[in-house]
Amino acid sequence: MEFGPLQLLVVVFKDPHFTGGVLTELHRLREHDIVRLIDMLVVRKNEHGALTTLEMSDLSAEERHQFGMVVGSLVGFGAEGDKGVDKGAEAGAAIIGDGLFDDEERWAIADAVPVGAAAAIALLEHRWAMPLRTAIGEAGGTAVTDAWIHPADFVATGAALAAQHQQKSFGQGGDR
Repeated sequence: MEFGPLQLLVVVFKDPHFTGGVLTELHRLREHDIVRLIDMLVVRKNEHGALTTLEMSDLSAEERHQFGMVVGSLVGFGAEGDKGVDKGAEAGAAIIGDGLFDDEERWAIADAVPVGAAAAIALLEHRWAMPLRTAIGEAGGTAVTDAWIHPADFVATGAALAAQHQQKSFGQGGDR
């Protein structure tokens, strides 16, 4: 089974106003095969401390098993080389077989959510990128790195450039 690039998304809602918009957009993305939801856990704690949880996945039990094997074999390879692949695949399938979050992790997440807030943790597979990845590979290309770039990254870059410019100006007798 082939998997596309994965993104771990963690979102905090300090004062949640859920109207269905987030789930509607997620459904649209899934419906158009843009993303596939590997697993998602949403935990909301109301103003009285009562918990509401929602867990969703697009994977069947067999797909979860296969996903666990793939992830486990990669971890096993990283830990022990070729001899760790089979052991890792077996362990990964067992761990992820019922979903990414076990009861202990659900409670730990719930404990971390403040009263009146909510949090969502989602593992998304970017299906749209799979044909592009294949085309790059067929052309002899290899991805060297990839990263998400957020608006805050541009702000930080601008601040760093300004500080660098100010340092140069100061060192050359410019305005102080």
